[in-house]
Amino acid sequence: MIKDNTQAELKESLNQELRRGTVVLAVLSQLKSEHYGYSLKRRLEEKGLAIDEGTLYPLMRRLESQGLLTSEWRLEDARPRRYYRLSKLGSKVLDELRSDWDGLATIMGELLK
Repeated sequence: MIKDNTQAELKESLNQELRRGTVVLAVLSQLKSEHYGYSLKRRLEEKGLAIDEGTLYPLMRRLESQGLLTSEWRLEDARPRRYYRLSKLGSKVLDELRSDWDGLATIMGELLK
C-alpha cells in the first residue's frame, strides 16, 4: 500500500510540473479578449483546465509586470473588477509560444508513439 501511495504522489507531483509549463500559454491564449480574474478562471475551467485562484491571480499580476498584459479597474455591478487583456508584446509572445508549442507537441507525439 505504501508503494501505491508513493507512486500516486510521484505521479501527482510530475503532473503538476507538466501543467505548470502550460498554464502561462493557456492564460495568454484566453486574454485576446478582456477578462477579469474570475471570468478567466471560469472560462479555463469550461475548456477543461482548472486553475486555482492562488495560482491564477499572482500569475496575471506577474504577466502584467512583464509587459505581457494590460489591466484596467472598472466598477460594474457595484463591484470593482480588474480587467486584463493581452498587450501588443503579449500578442507577439503568444504567437511565438504557440509556434514553439506546436513544434514541441509534434516532437512529443513522435516520441510517445
